[in-house]
Amino acid sequence: MSFVPERQRSEGLAKHGARALTSAVLVGAVTAVMWVLEAIDYAMNGWLDRFGIQPRDVSDLPDVFTAPFMHGGFGHLMANTVPFLILGFIAAARGIAKFLAMSLIVIVVGGLGVWFTSSANTLGSSILIFGFFGYLVGRGIFERRLIDIGIAIAVVLFYGTMLFGVIPGEPGISWQGHLFGLIGGILASWFLRRS
Repeated sequence: MSFVPERQRSEGLAKHGARALTSAVLVGAVTAVMWVLEAIDYAMNGWLDRFGIQPRDVSDLPDVFTAPFMHGGFGHLMANTVPFLILGFIAAARGIAKFLAMSLIVIVVGGLGVWFTSSANTLGSSILIFGFFGYLVGRGIFERRLIDIGIAIAVVLFYGTMLFGVIPGEPGISWQGHLFGLIGGILASWFLRRS
């Protein structure tokens, strides 16, 4: 029977605490930026909404990277804030470099999916939120570590109903952003899985 010395245990807890704090600060900072951008957008009568994704407009492809941080009003942003904070924090807690790589994959896959299939200007952090969901569930499936399986189950229990958002039908809701964000998150969990 082996015992972890008290010093190693303390160092491990300190490391996890620092990682959690860094994750919280990063996700909180991105959320704060989204609120500042929406305040600017409100003051400018929706001028920033043009940085959403315009389908099949080649000159608009760079907006794939801006659209997930823009919103169509404060109501839209408020609806996205809590799931963005919770799922983003859990996804970032594994490590910031992996979180940033995952977010980039989600933004590219989700954004290009919207660019190819949507019929309207699309913006909002739903692309990332569905990506975080897909990533956390995919991690449980592909990595098969007890902690990841537990997180995946909890995420499905608390946020599983959001999967109805990938079904076409509700006007003004980009099911394409939801669907391709989810696919991007699952792909990210596969590409970034532990060996």
